[in-house]
Amino acid sequence: MKPLKSVNSSYPQIHPDRIPQHVAVIMDGNGRWAKKLGHLRIFGHKQGVTAVRTCLEVASELGVKFLTMYAFSTENWNRPAIEVSALMQLLVDTVEKELPELMKNNVRLRTLGNMEQLPKNARTKLEHTETATANNTGTTLILALSYSSRWDIIQAVQAIAENVQKGLISPSEISETTISNSLRTSEYPEPDLLIRTSGEHRISNFLLWEIAYSELYFTPVLWPDFTKQHFVEAILDYQSRERRFGKTSEQIGEEKK
Repeated sequence: MKPLKSVNSSYPQIHPDRIPQHVAVIMDGNGRWAKKLGHLRIFGHKQGVTAVRTCLEVASELGVKFLTMYAFSTENWNRPAIEVSALMQLLVDTVEKELPELMKNNVRLRTLGNMEQLPKNARTKLEHTETATANNTGTTLILALSYSSRWDIIQAVQAIAENVQKGLISPSEISETTISNSLRTSEYPEPDLLIRTSGEHRISNFLLWEIAYSELYFTPVLWPDFTKQHFVEAILDYQSRERRFGKTSEQIGEEKK
């Protein structure tokens, strides 16, 4: 990552007062990108690391406070063992290599998902990096690893059921806030913008509860080809939309007066 610049000087077309606080990204297309070039799928994943770095760089420059990257889903464990093993090693190598840059650019790393499913060396490296960057105050990079939104919702429901059983809460008191506070994402704001690459138009079990009012942006660009300009285009598209949250345009207009 390069030293951060002013959003006004670097991206004059972007309105600085309408930067999304939280951007979530489904990084799709690594395998297809590699196959198009006649390489193994892992080659695409390695090239995808560059796109992650680029995405984080521009997000930091723009002032995006939270960037959640869907790196490895629960369903991805069903992929060929050799690919999964290579992905885990890539994860370990990348986290270790990127720590100095994260520190230099004031980025905080957090993880989201069932970490117990990851190999021990991967967990150790991630925990070390989380601890080392804990006091950084710039963009928070959240890596969704071994993550499934349905898994998170299930564990939230189980926790709430236990509290009901203990008499700490009654069924009638369960609200949206109760559920939101029981999810692993409870400490973060809900995503304002969700980006998915590779031309697919589905959510793939990612932040199902949290994206209820997120703006969705789909692009045909395969993840390894995703550049700073593509991220800027997604932000500009986001800024062109009117976020009503169930209200009318007239109500929104009155609130802005």
